[in-house]
Parts: sequence; C-alpha cells; structure tokens
Amino acid sequence: MSRLPPQNDAGAGGQRWDPDRYRRNASFVSAHGEPVLALLAPRPGERILDLGCGEGTLAAKIAAAGAEVLGVDASPEQVAACRARGIEARVMDGARLGFAAAFDAVFSNAALHWMRDLDAVTDGVWRALKPGGRFVAECGGAGNVATVRAALMAAMARRGIDGAAVDPWHFPSPEEQRARLERHGFRVREMALLPRPTVLPGRLADWLETFGENFLGLLSEAEQAALKSEMEEQLQDRLCDAAGVWTVDYVRLRFAADKPADTTKERS
Repeated sequence: MSRLPPQNDAGAGGQRWDPDRYRRNASFVSAHGEPVLALLAPRPGERILDLGCGEGTLAAKIAAAGAEVLGVDASPEQVAACRARGIEARVMDGARLGFAAAFDAVFSNAALHWMRDLDAVTDGVWRALKPGGRFVAECGGAGNVATVRAALMAAMARRGIDGAAVDPWHFPSPEEQRARLERHGFRVREMALLPRPTVLPGRLADWLETFGENFLGLLSEAEQAALKSEMEEQLQDRLCDAAGVWTVDYVRLRFAADKPADTTKERS
C-alpha cells in the first residue's frame, strides 16, 4: 500500500519555479531553443504569444526581432522575471488561454509537456491565432529523459509512493501530436522527433531539484537528499562520464502548424 505523502509549504508535491535556480541549473533549455526560434522566424510588426515564457530569455529575442511579444506562464515568479526584462507578461494557465484572433503566431519552448490537458491548450492556441497564423513549438517528445524517469519512479516506489500519480510530464509522440493538431483544425507543416542528449551544467541532483519537485515535495528533506544520492549512484555509469559531466537522454518534439486563412470549414 502506498503511504500518504507528507505536506510541504506548497502542499503535497507541486512544481515551483525559482528564476535564479532555473538560470543556474537549466540555462541549456533556452540555449537549445534557438532552432525552434529560427523555425518561428519572427517578423517586425507581428504580435506573438510566448506560451510558457519562463523567465523570458526567448521572449526577449522575439522582441529584439521587432515583434510585439506577450509572455504567459503559470508561474508568478517566472512572469515577474520576464517582466523584469521589459517583456509584457501575464500569469495564465496554458489550458485556459483567454484570447480570440489576437496573434500572428504562438510560440512555445519546453513548456507543453508540463500541460496535462493538451487538447484544451491546443484549442486555446487555435482561438488565440488570427486566420493564417502559425503555431511553432518544441517540447519533450516520446522517450524524453526516459532513463532518469524510470529510475525516479523506481526510487519513489521503494519509498511506498506511486510516482506515476504525481508525474507532471506528458511526452507526446509525433503521431499523437499530429493527430491532435489536425483534430483542432491545424495544417501540420513540420513535425520531428529529435534525440538530443543534453549536457547538464551541474549534477543530476541539481536537475532533480529544478524539475522534480512534484516528486521531491512528497519527501522529507532527509529523504530528498537520500533519493538524490541514490539516483546519482544508480545512474552514474550510464549518464556520467569520467570527468563528472552528466548527460541526460533528452528527446524533443518540434513542430510547426498553420491555422488556415479560411477557417469557415468546420473542425473535426
């Protein structure tokens, strides 16, 4: 029987986003976002929504291209950091976008896999786009961080906790995501699953602190430290080289889809 998880300051589990910690442990996320930014190809005068803008690194680059950018994110802390860059940003749930034909493009990097109701997200993106607008995004794809995820689930199970019940991630396959976009009326222009082994700036423990609070928040501080040490010991031979550099098995799903200029045809 799974034991009941203890409560922390944010309740049972729950991912929180500390902008300073994110910059320290996850700067690679925006650095690897350059190709999807190139796929977006923002143009001067366009109005673009950055969905899951985080602390605004890529939103600032969209603005530097001459576009008018609005960032939305579920994290008040990340929104505040984005605003500190001079970018307009709002706290908003990605599954409850409140826009109608307001944007030439919607852009998202490394955020969609945190949004559990991707159908609601996709419907909101459709409504937010002007006819002829485009949806360009990259997120975790099928197989993303599979080695770490499996070890994390096993470590939680050893502690009597069902990790799957609090797992915040959904990594869609190309087939699943294509079908979802087409079901909502989009015409898919590009769809690619891209294995991208990613070098971490620090230890695996730092990655877990940054991205794994849904799991770690169910444990006491002592249990958290023990789990991180246990996972590093277990995965060192597979993910860490002789110099102590950790490389995680990232897989990304990158796509571009268009909202037809003529939207009178009923969506399926």
